[in-house]
Amino acid sequence: MIPIGKHQLPPLPYSYDGLEPVISQRTLKFHHDKHHKAYVDGLNKAEIKLQESRNQNNYEFIKYWENEIAFNGSGHILHSIYWTIMAPIGMTGQPGIQTLTQINNYFGSFNNFKEQFKNATEKVEASGWGILAWQPAWMRLEILQAGKHQDLTQWSAIPILVCDVWEHAYYLDYQNERKKYIESWWRLINWFEVERRLQMAMKGQVPLVMY
Repeated sequence: MIPIGKHQLPPLPYSYDGLEPVISQRTLKFHHDKHHKAYVDGLNKAEIKLQESRNQNNYEFIKYWENEIAFNGSGHILHSIYWTIMAPIGMTGQPGIQTLTQINNYFGSFNNFKEQFKNATEKVEASGWGILAWQPAWMRLEILQAGKHQDLTQWSAIPILVCDVWEHAYYLDYQNERKKYIESWWRLINWFEVERRLQMAMKGQVPLVMY
């Protein structure tokens, strides 16, 4: 169990220049060290403030801090997944057997899945994420859009593959060309990790290593 207010920024599984030329060293360092760190700090602060509210039986600002814990907690979790489902070019592998089986079962073909995922991700309104999730409620995959980090979700869905389309994820490298970023980002998908996450999720395990 992670103690209240003790979440930490996870290390990257590659060097800052490890995702070039798709994601620049400048973007990756800024994204991880500044933006993700801000979500970790915001989550810790919200947890501590809610603990203080319980201890003092004072819930005057409960709406604000509950929003903060949802926003920053979801941001921390999604970013922690995002770093692990990418790998340097040449080390990404190919979609695994279980991944292909489940994709074909629901989407009909890998190309159908790819096009739906890319289009759903591109058309996220304002800032958010494209997410391929395992939904244990109906035992199959689902593609979801996430507004900000926590909106438009399905309860119980377990993220398997996530693409960050907040502008800080790509603007320094692609400016306002979100579609171009997504096309390039596809080359970084770590299919070994996607397969591992899916296999765990199908067993009822949540494939997260959090700090």
